[in-house]
Order: sequence, then C-alpha cells, then structure tokens
Amino acid sequence: MPSTREIAEHYFDCVARQDIDGMIECWRPGSRATFVGMEELRAPEDYRSWFGNLFGCFPDFRLEAEEIIAEQDRAAVHWRATGTFDGQGSFEGFRPNGATIDVEGVDLLTLEEGKIVHITALLNGLDMARQLGAVPPKGSFADKAMAGAFNAKTAAAKKLRELRS
Repeated sequence: MPSTREIAEHYFDCVARQDIDGMIECWRPGSRATFVGMEELRAPEDYRSWFGNLFGCFPDFRLEAEEIIAEQDRAAVHWRATGTFDGQGSFEGFRPNGATIDVEGVDLLTLEEGKIVHITALLNGLDMARQLGAVPPKGSFADKAMAGAFNAKTAAAKKLRELRS
C-alpha cells in the first residue's frame, strides 16, 4: 500500500493536472472535505461539479504542493494556486472578470486504509476576494471607507444597546 505521503503527493498531482477522476479515486466514498469559510463537499458526489466548476472558471488553474509533512494516517500540505478568472460559469457567486489569483493554503488530510476520508482546507479567503476584485485592495480609499462604515455601524449599535439599558 502506498504511504500517506505518496497518496498526498498523488492527490495533489491530480489537482494540479485538473484530473477530477484521479482525485476521486483517492477518496473513500461518503467522505467529506471542508473548505473552511467556503464549502463542504461529499466525495465523490460533489467533487465533479465543484472542481469542474473551479477548473472551468480558472482554465489555467495550477496548484503546486510546496511542502508535505506526513505521519501515520495524516498529512499537512502547504500549497500555492494560481490562475486567471476568465473561464465559464461563476465561482462563489462571482462571474469571471479576467483577474488573476496567486493564493496559498494548507490542507490537512486524514486517511484510512490508503484512502482520504477527510480534508480540511484553509486559505485566506479575504486575500483571494481582493485578488478577484470582489473586495477593495487593502489600504485603498474604498477599503478605508468600508472599514469606516463598519465602525460607524458598530458604534451606533453600541449606543442603541446603551440607550436600551
């Protein structure tokens, strides 16, 4: 049986090649992946549509596993993904606009009997949203205005709570 490291390497190689069938083969059916703050997927049921959509929206999507640490039935994979948001469909409700992404994340894999049974995927969603143009650039006038509006709302809510007490 392949080692946990070999399975993690193979799985991320399949992601890098946009090989959804190869990705699904790494999973025990009925298992799940949690993309923190984004999505909860069942494997294999949700994989074909979610990753098919991702690869359709980012046709040049590339993923590189930069570091893999594996021990017994667990692995941590630090990865970097790049791509151009110029394909078909929509991603997280946004339609392709030609923006490029360069994001890093960490996936925590749990295996049983040589198959993935859970992945927790962590990435900076705010940074990705900024790169896609869904959120203003950090430090920009729009970013400061948005923070100002949030702080004004917070202050107003606090004042209302005080008045009600």
